[in-house]
Amino acid sequence: MVYCVVTMFIDDQTYKRGGKTYRRVLMRNSFRTNGRVLHETVANLSKCDDEEIEALKLALKHKGDLQSLAIVSEDVMTKQGQSVGALFLLRQLAKKLGITRALGGCREAKLVLWLVFSAIMEQGSRLSAVRLAQRHAVCELLNLDAFNEDDLYAAMDWLEERQATVERKLFAHRYGEEPPRLYLYDVTSSYLEGTQNELAAWGYNRDGKKGKLQIVIGLLTDSMGRPVSIEVFPGNTNDLSTFGNQVKKVQERFDGQNVVFVGDRGMIKGPQIEALPEDFHYVSAISKPQIEKLLTDGVFQMELFDETVCETIGGNIRYILRRNPVRARELAETRNDKRASIETLAERKNKHLEEHPRAQPGVAKRDLQTFVEKLKFGRFAKVRYRGRTVLVEFDEDQIAEAGNLDGCYAIKTDLVDAHEVGAQEVHDRYMELTEVEWAFRTMKTVLLEMRGIFVRKEGRTRAHVFIIMLAYLLAFELRHLWQDQEVTVEEGLRDLAELCATEVIVGSASAQTVPEPRDSGKALLKAAGVSLPDAIACRNVKVVTRKKLVPERRSS
Repeated sequence: MVYCVVTMFIDDQTYKRGGKTYRRVLMRNSFRTNGRVLHETVANLSKCDDEEIEALKLALKHKGDLQSLAIVSEDVMTKQGQSVGALFLLRQLAKKLGITRALGGCREAKLVLWLVFSAIMEQGSRLSAVRLAQRHAVCELLNLDAFNEDDLYAAMDWLEERQATVERKLFAHRYGEEPPRLYLYDVTSSYLEGTQNELAAWGYNRDGKKGKLQIVIGLLTDSMGRPVSIEVFPGNTNDLSTFGNQVKKVQERFDGQNVVFVGDRGMIKGPQIEALPEDFHYVSAISKPQIEKLLTDGVFQMELFDETVCETIGGNIRYILRRNPVRARELAETRNDKRASIETLAERKNKHLEEHPRAQPGVAKRDLQTFVEKLKFGRFAKVRYRGRTVLVEFDEDQIAEAGNLDGCYAIKTDLVDAHEVGAQEVHDRYMELTEVEWAFRTMKTVLLEMRGIFVRKEGRTRAHVFIIMLAYLLAFELRHLWQDQEVTVEEGLRDLAELCATEVIVGSASAQTVPEPRDSGKALLKAAGVSLPDAIACRNVKVVTRKKLVPERRSS
């Protein structure tokens, strides 16, 4: 039978060494297990002053009944302290993932760590991060002195110069002596609201925002979609030109050998393949026109496209073929919907011509032709008019031929040895690119809201994006830890952020005791493997913004 009863206490001892007297003050847990009394140190309070130590002793003495503190002395009072639940969880998770160690222990590193936490708790500018710190126990849990937005900008400058070092340390912590063999890589763009960013340029805007300058972002992940490195390029950078940087990075920064890169058809093409080092390989895809050409050349046959993965080898390239029946059905329905829309518009135009004798058939034909081109249906439909009637002629053979390849796709790779990597595995590795797409979606819109990018300098833009990547590492971990909790990462952090400490004030000294969280918070912390402390120090550091409020003018 095993019994374990835990009691927290302050271990206040003095001892002599070398003729000098020293004082050691530790916050410790005492517990009995299997008949033995054991101690566990929670915090070293030796640097706290006497009043703070006495306040903590008093708070622990009355932790079961804080209301009794009101009758201990007229100088004792309690009030709501700062939020501790979400911040403590993120701090412990950052230690577990090696983020804290990779950044280091200097003041700038701690400020960067706060920027990472604030990015996942409540997105915004550096100014909003300062305001958020006023509600959370940042200075107590991260051991920080007062700071403002200028300090956070300086910390971003510090981080930008050390990004490669931080990524290398994170990589070593995560993989040790067994680095991944497979990397996923994809590119996205993020539009800018202003025009002064030093990396801003016009380019292919994936967000569908016309008239917006943008930056280009390349994300390198492992096979699980966990970020390894992120890089920012000017907004007019071609996707293909970013791939070489990733190959060099894996080869030099992460000591990659016998590596496989997975990228979509717009990322890895002929020149990129030829430039790969000798022991590097690729998995990519080919476009529909390329599939049609290979069918014509007899490299593979239409019968190989099936719901089951098939493969064939042409030269030194291995092709993995499959037809997705769900996608095939979606494309067929889309084509039928477009045809129905064209026919409906043609009927409306003919009715208008019939009811309005002065209406021009040529104008109706032009409008209908414009609509056909807008739907990208020009190869299937021809518009003409006879008398005062507009006609649409559909090429049924072309429509049927287009439907032959609905849902068909072909993956190509230079991993031609089927015994080393099976066809299904190659297929599945390519499908894992959806993890990178999910990462982009999370970083740009869903949780972390990379936009707006409230900085102008090139270095700070890179630092901002890197901070978002570090925040995504935390979100990625929480998503897996909380997958059985029926709660999103955002909802879980909001729940824990509501857990505030209770500040106990004794005279001029104060401490913060941490109450027991509600059941939902307990479940979230347990799933993450995190236990809250009974109390934290109260440093009474006031975080304020640099900007001062302008006093209102009084009317005379």
